[in-house]
Formats: sequence, C-alpha cells, structure tokens
Amino acid sequence: MTKENYIKNVETLNRYAYHYYVLDDAIATDEEYDKLYHEVLEYEKSNSDDVLSDSPTQRVGDVVQDKFVKASHLSRMWSMEDVFSFDELKKWEEKISKLDEGFSYYCEPKYDGASLNLIYKNGELTQAITRGDGEIGEDVTKNVKTIKSIPLKIPHKEILEVRGEVVIFKDEFDKINEQRLKNDEALFSNPRNAASGSLRQLDTKVTASRNLVFLPYGVGENSLDFETLSSKMDEIYTYGFRKPYLRKTCKTIDEVEEFYKKMNKERDDFEMMLDGMVIKVDQIESAELMGYTVKYPRFFCAYKFPAVEKVTKLKSISLQVGRSGVVTPVANLEPVNIDGAIVERATLHNFDEIKRKDLRLGDSVIILRSGDVIPKIIKALSDRRDGSEQIVEKPSSCPVCGSELLVEDIMIKCQNLECDARVVNSIMYATSKKALNIDGLGVKIVEALYKNSLIKNLNDIFTLNRDELLELEGFKDKKVDNLLNSIQSAKGCECRRFINALAIEHVGEVGSKALCENFSLDFVNATKEEILALDGFGEEMAESIVEFVRVNYDLIQTLKNHLNPQEQVVKEEAKDNPFKDKTVVLTGSMSVSRSEIKLLLEALGAKVSSSVSKKTDYLVYGEDAGSKYDKAIKLGVTTLDEISMKNMVK
Repeated sequence: MTKENYIKNVETLNRYAYHYYVLDDAIATDEEYDKLYHEVLEYEKSNSDDVLSDSPTQRVGDVVQDKFVKASHLSRMWSMEDVFSFDELKKWEEKISKLDEGFSYYCEPKYDGASLNLIYKNGELTQAITRGDGEIGEDVTKNVKTIKSIPLKIPHKEILEVRGEVVIFKDEFDKINEQRLKNDEALFSNPRNAASGSLRQLDTKVTASRNLVFLPYGVGENSLDFETLSSKMDEIYTYGFRKPYLRKTCKTIDEVEEFYKKMNKERDDFEMMLDGMVIKVDQIESAELMGYTVKYPRFFCAYKFPAVEKVTKLKSISLQVGRSGVVTPVANLEPVNIDGAIVERATLHNFDEIKRKDLRLGDSVIILRSGDVIPKIIKALSDRRDGSEQIVEKPSSCPVCGSELLVEDIMIKCQNLECDARVVNSIMYATSKKALNIDGLGVKIVEALYKNSLIKNLNDIFTLNRDELLELEGFKDKKVDNLLNSIQSAKGCECRRFINALAIEHVGEVGSKALCENFSLDFVNATKEEILALDGFGEEMAESIVEFVRVNYDLIQTLKNHLNPQEQVVKEEAKDNPFKDKTVVLTGSMSVSRSEIKLLLEALGAKVSSSVSKKTDYLVYGEDAGSKYDKAIKLGVTTLDEISMKNMVK
C-alpha cells in the first residue's frame, strides 16, 4: 500500500464510520470495514511516521491512567434555569421580553447524560473536559477519542469549543447491565450514571467498549459569524457531529408549548433518555443583550418533562437542623423505585406545608421526582386511611440541643449558636470541596472532634494539635498526620473559598466569587448599596451579607489570620477612554490572538460581542476579515484595523 492509498483508505474508513455512527445509515458491511481497517493498521505498523491523527486506529483505547487531571474551560459552562409548567415558562418569557424584543426560540431535546466540552485548535481535537463546576473539570481526552461520533478533525481552523452530552442508548444500557450481571458486578441504576461512569474510566479500553454517543447542544469559545444560534449549530453539524433527532425554531411561546408536547409524547421513542426540552433565544445579539444572572444565562431555560409519580407510605418524619438553625422536616418513606433510583426520603420544606397537605404518619402518599430534583410529596391519599394514621405535631424544642424554637414566619429556627447541629453543619460546609476543601474532615471525624470538645467552632480546626488527636479512638499516626497536613494545605486558599467557608445565608459559590472579584477580602467593608449594585445580587442577599459581617466580624478576622487567604485583584472601573462602555466586535487574523485583544478591550471597559449589529460601536479587523467586515460597512459601523485600535488605546 502506498502512502497515497493509505490516506484514501483512512478517508474511506472515516466516511463509513460517519454514516454508521452519526447518520445511522450504514454504507458498508462489517466485513468490508474490518478488512480495510486491518489493511490500514498493517501499513501504520510499518510506517509509524505516516500515521494520521484522525485514523480510526487512534480511537482504540489502550491506555491505563493513574488519575484525571483538572483542566479549565476556555469559557464557562453554565447551568440552566428549570421550568416545570407552561405558567412558569410564560413567566420566564415575560422576564426576558423586558430585555429585548423581536426574537424567536431555538428548541431541542435535553439529553440525560454527562456534559462534555470539546476544544478544537487548528482543526484538531486537542482536549475534552467534563463539566465539573462549570469553570474547571477533568481532562478525559484519551477516553473521548474512543467515542466514534466525535470527529478527531474538523474543517474549522480557529479555536472552537463544542459543548454536548455524552449518552448511552437504552439498548446498549441493557446490554451493559446484562454483562455486569453475568460478571457478578453491581448494575448501573440508569443510562445517565452508566454514561458518566464510562466516561471517567481510568482504563480507556473500558470506555471504548461502552459505545458512548456524543450529542452537541451548543458552543463556547468560537469565532463563527452567524446571527442565530440555529444557523451556528447547522454549521457545527456539517463538521461531522450528530444532529438532534428533533429540533425546531419557534416564533411564539405558544408554538414552543406545542413543540414541547410533541417531544414529551415521543420521548419514549428516542434511543436515549431525555428529561426535558431546552429553549434558547435564537438571535445571538438578543441573547448577548439579556446577559446573565449570578447563576444562569437569562436567554435559555430547561423545560422539564412531567415528573414520574409513585405511591408509597409515609413512615416517619425526621428533623434536620441546618447551619443557620432552620429546622427542616424530612419525610422517611417506604423505599420505591423511580426511574432506576431507590427513593426513601422526600423534602417537606416546612411544617406549614405538612399542615396544608394534611399529611399524617402512616399515610399513603403520591411522591414526584423529576431528573435531579429532590423527590417531594404531592398529596396524601386520605381515602386510604384506616384510622391508625397520626397527626404530625410541630416541634417546640430543638431536636438536637433541646432549646426552645423560634417561629419566624413559616420557618422554625434554633437560636442556640452553640447547638451541636449548627456548629457541626457549619464546619462541615466550611471544610467541604465547595469551600476550604480539607480532605479527611468527613461527618464522623467532625462529630468526633466536636463530641470530644477539641473543636467548638471553625477556627478551632486550625489549633488542633497532634497529641490531642492521637488520644482519640481510631486516630493513628498516619491518619492524624494526613489530617493535619490537609488542614495546613487550606492555608493560603483562594479568596472565593474563604468567603464561601463562612456559610453566609443566601451566598453560595457563585456569590462568593462575585464578592471576591469586586471587593476581594475587603468585602467586610462593602455597603448594602455597593453589594446591590453587583449583577445578580438582590435585597435579601445584600442584607444577609451586611448582617452576617456585623454579627461575626471578629470570627471573620480570626479565620482570616489562621488562613491568610489570597487577595484578589479587584475589577476596577476603567478610566475614560475611547472604548469605555462601547460594544466592539473582533474579526480576522491579527498579530496576537483575538483572546488577548478581547482581554485588553474588556479591561478598558468595552463589551466585546461576537456579532455585528446596529448597536455595535466599533469593528476591529485583521487579515481575512470576511462577512463581519462587510456587514459593519453596510450598517455604517466604525471599522478599525489593529494598528488604529492600538493607537486609540495609547
């Protein structure tokens, strides 16, 4: 075989695979594919320097990894706001309609799998990262290269992030569980868990054997020039990705509802699991104008399918005391299987809900579960009562410390700051992965330390000594040393982790990060008005932060001294310059990467957009500017070459 024939044969194999794995339209028999594959393999064994990066032989998993390393997304992978009814969907529409008008909706399935981000550079797949926390995930590139519905090469040469869901088809899921049953292995509870577990195998051969499928749903960092998301995704599908089985652009919210009903009706006919429909504003310019809250983009939401309902028995009610002292009732149920998950508990929120639903111990109840949403009790079946049911009494004292409970509107709170549950839960939250990430401080360890009076609050963690720990039952040399080293490693933590560790009510990971970016460690001196000025911060959050700092100022300072957290460079308001508060679009090749120029312009107070519109102030262009330049000229937008832009910056 000549090199020229080899290249043609690789192209032929990739075409066969594309038709089989992406189009579901086989154009060659297994025998034909296997024969050609082995011919290519033989050539590569003798000509290792000629092996093409997109050869199908490069997809075979033959690597065993020690662990997955962390990797950063080029742009954040956002989560979505959920809506569960047409009324909630209309409320979402009302909110975004105040921000812009004249837009339509791009609707597609919400796949139930594992989110993945693919990064292409110069037309080649260079990295694949799990969603993680939206900013940092795990690098699973070696495993992902075994997934045959993911192209290793694409025609687009600029940096591109393709986001999508890795799924396992229902038939394949059944086959995997049948094999695991034969091997006496634990069964996967549902296809989503199977997909996530298969993607994160250290042995890539296991991933390769699972027939995972990648289904794109969007893009992150990109330079594609399209006015609508639907047309941008059409372009993505021409690169060799699998199209959605059902999608539509709708002009009105009523049209969206009709399409949702159609998708819900046909959901069982899909080869993969779905848990809803994603609705996105189609016009890219409108979406950019709508922006983001602290948690979600405003311009899309997930319209979840009706939850699965089952009947079970309410056996008892447990009382949980949170770190803020709120006492929450939790229903203990007779175990019931819902979509592969065994449900034994359900949220009750508060005692007013118990009274409103007339729930009694021993009742037959209808419970509802939708995707990842915590199961909840919908109603009690009062007609099935036999007289043995018991009325649920509202507690008057804390189930943990016995203190009198305070009724605060619909909430019941334990006011005792030294209540065991409050202290333990606040320490648990502070040392969790979301905050200080101190390995080894699990629930049992924290409870043991607290029970033996070694810690009374979070600050005591940092004054633990080795001799005291060794006196505790089960604490050996290695365990104690590991724990102390882990505590030591928390020192010098990031500003955002320090603030999150304080467990301020209504302030989570995203809010903590925003406080750091705008105030750094000086957030303790921020006024309510300054906090309210932050994007996504409301009255309740601002009041909670200010009140927490007032009451706990000394605790914050002591913890700061223990941890010596990192200061963060605060976003400063840009000084007056030609680009401040202007909308700028970049296009074409320049002397440095466009991402560098974007950072420069954003530091000057500019908003860098991806599409040209009548609201664009400047178009900065390089070589091969293309259609964005033409559109800017047509709309009368001021155009600047790179040198002119830099002269204006000076």
